[in-house]
Amino acid sequence: MDLDPDIRTYLDQMAAEGASPVYEVPVEETRRVVEARAPLMFGPVEDVAAVRELGVPGPAGAIRTRVYTPVASPPLPTLVYFHGGGWVTGSLDTHDGVCRALANRTPCLVVSVDYRMAPEHRFPAAADDAWAVTAWSADHIRELGGDPSRLAVGGDSAGGNLAAVVALRARHAGAPRLRLQLLIYPVTDHDFRAPSYERNATGYALTRDAMRWYWDQYVPVVAHRNNPDASPLRAGDLRGLAPAAVLTCEYDPLLDEGASYACRLTEAGVPTSHRHYAGLIHGVVRMPRITPRAWELIDDSARALREAFQTSVRR
Repeated sequence: MDLDPDIRTYLDQMAAEGASPVYEVPVEETRRVVEARAPLMFGPVEDVAAVRELGVPGPAGAIRTRVYTPVASPPLPTLVYFHGGGWVTGSLDTHDGVCRALANRTPCLVVSVDYRMAPEHRFPAAADDAWAVTAWSADHIRELGGDPSRLAVGGDSAGGNLAAVVALRARHAGAPRLRLQLLIYPVTDHDFRAPSYERNATGYALTRDAMRWYWDQYVPVVAHRNNPDASPLRAGDLRGLAPAAVLTCEYDPLLDEGASYACRLTEAGVPTSHRHYAGLIHGVVRMPRITPRAWELIDDSARALREAFQTSVRR
């Protein structure tokens, strides 16, 4: 399918601005740009019943966490959400609109996690923080107004990577029992030779060179990237994992690794849905102001969560 025309206009505008690649500017500048662009790409955010911030105990101190409560009667299902940004950029604020929309459309509590980022904090810091907040949420879910039997994890891009990692850790630990792992164009591997990396190496916002740089910041030791806590696709056994909803986009270097993970989950007997979005690019879930098709991913994610929360607990 041809590239979405609104996305094409956006990419042409970005090219005309002549912004430098992430690997050619200081990390602080890249983060500043990402923060400044986020509200311009998402547009107006939705109201929710309540928003509060917590400091959740983590392996290196308190982890800043934001809890979104929709207008709905407790106890509510709960989604622990990890923002994207290559483990280097992104924040609670860049994904505020996404979390509000998911809270309202599911409806559910959304616990958004401000995990430690690279290069200041390298692998496995982000994964450890993601796991710490998920475990804490399971233990304190009643205090948040949540239902202990209905907990899910999710995220986009690097956040999808962290959600997949948390699901692997939960299976290994035997708890918490997750209803769903919501993986929005997730990072699951470090194979830059995959066909989708070749097809979409440049020209679609996220580039192959940028992904190489993100991996270098988060997991600089290449051998460590084979660890399933970094590359979930490299896990030897995916049996017994939480059900999954995997979303992939056509013009995305990460398309193949997301699709491959969905396929492996299915082969392992894990209930898995895979939705593919023709004509769209990586990062689109944060772009409702750029293209109305961004709402397709948000609405489909909320639908997957509703279905998972309505099903019987797996035995």
